Amino acid sequence: MPLRPLTEIERQRIKRLTAESVDITLIQPTKTGLGKSILDATAPVRNFLKSNELHDYETQGLGATEHGIYIDAKLLQPDAVISSRASLYRPKTKKGDPRIWFSKLPNYVEPDDMLAIATHNGHLSLLNITKIDIDHILDVQQSGPIWEIIQEIGSSATSVAQELLAKLRFIAQGGFVPSVMEQKADTAIGRTLESALGIAMNARQEPDYKGIELKSYRRKAKASQQNRKQLFAKVPNWKISKFKSMNQILTAFGYDRDGVFKLNCTVSATNSNSQGLTFKIDDKSGILNEVSDQKQYGAFASWYLSDLRDTLVAKHDETFWVGANAHQIDGREHFEFTDVIHTRKPIASQFDILLEQGEITMDHMVKRNSRGKAEERGPSFKLNPNSLDLLFPPPRTYELSE
Repeated sequence: MPLRPLTEIERQRIKRLTAESVDITLIQPTKTGLGKSILDATAPVRNFLKSNELHDYETQGLGATEHGIYIDAKLLQPDAVISSRASLYRPKTKKGDPRIWFSKLPNYVEPDDMLAIATHNGHLSLLNITKIDIDHILDVQQSGPIWEIIQEIGSSATSVAQELLAKLRFIAQGGFVPSVMEQKADTAIGRTLESALGIAMNARQEPDYKGIELKSYRRKAKASQQNRKQLFAKVPNWKISKFKSMNQILTAFGYDRDGVFKLNCTVSATNSNSQGLTFKIDDKSGILNEVSDQKQYGAFASWYLSDLRDTLVAKHDETFWVGANAHQIDGREHFEFTDVIHTRKPIASQFDILLEQGEITMDHMVKRNSRGKAEERGPSFKLNPNSLDLLFPPPRTYELSE
């Protein structure tokens, strides 16, 4: 069952958790679920548990008694913790659809409250983001179990970044750093930074520091764009798709415009576009289907959600963007390293939810060339700009002079 639309308050609370590097997934207990003590373990929940190496429903046998798994859980309140236990199982009935239940949950939520699930020290922590004011706890109260857990999670996530930041500040305090290259070159600043950090050159050309990618640039002003943020481009998995090429998609749904046969449109999970195309998530199979309202086509293009999440993470890993002013001194460039923009990898468990909510959409940008073949600049998955903080922790800027 899809999640209900998030309220603006809930969106802001998820953004705050994301900003604190807290990896979460969401679950919505319904009135029926609370009454029967049964919740569906939706695809985002299953993926979250699997990626955190807590449980894999795919390998679990049928039967709550014979093959049920239990994980310690905590229902977090501003000033108290309710001890709970998560039951994870696949019943012998209902085709073995994955289930999850948390003991004492009816005492913690009302029907259709939105719960954030996080992991901490091998157990699950639940936070009612419909009812609990996270900003107040972090900025005003600054105590209690929620505050303590968020601080611990955030500290673990940022320890390597703090280590690298300290090294960059030490370099900056030394003043102008002479370029390792005699002539001015685009690669000079990166190689100079590598050398200053004691990182040997490698085939990747852009160094990693314990998993953090380093990129450096000469500082200059840039105008920001408020269009949707392009996440990545990825063609369907043709092995599991009804159609086997972009050319087939173009033939079925394209149109002639100014003498060019093309298909330019946005596809969303929340509505059908003018071409009758929409997204449908197959929760049981973990597949995203692009679907036509024309019955002869139906679901014609498909992606494994796990592949989309992997592509997202690979494309947007943690990065330090190091800015520097360039100076000519005695005929050689010298670099004054000034600041760092720190971006982290996305919260991958949020991808499915944002797709379902219509915050992540996909653009077709395909046309037929003179040889009759489809030229594709997508399919391009994009994120609404006001949802950036729901998927990515907000970038942090550090002055190296501090």
